[in-house]
Amino acid sequence: QVQLEESGGGWVQAGGSLRLSCAASERTGTTAWFRQAPGKEREFVAGIRWNNGATLYAESVKGRVTISRDNAKNTVYLQMNSLKPEDTGVYVCAARPGWLVQSQIPYSRHYDYWGQGTQVTVSS
Repeated sequence: QVQLEESGGGWVQAGGSLRLSCAASERTGTTAWFRQAPGKEREFVAGIRWNNGATLYAESVKGRVTISRDNAKNTVYLQMNSLKPEDTGVYVCAARPGWLVQSQIPYSRHYDYWGQGTQVTVSS
């Protein structure tokens, strides 16, 4: 059972930055961030494969968000810049022991482990 723990959420004004962390109890093949705003469905934000560092981003965050990993710490980071009010939501880390192909990364059904989430609030 892989344990995931997110941190780094908080309140920020529009245009500001936050860095989220997802610490895993062990190495996983693919890790992704999803978010859910009140009254909306969960949506994919970004994902990364541990073997080669390949990344994938949702169109809504491309150019503003960077996902990265620290192999030694089994931690994935989500650097978010130029934040907008529509980025507000609970950000949840998800992981799968195996590697996903690029086309599978955005879909939550492919992930086996989920964190509790961290709240991000962006005010206008």
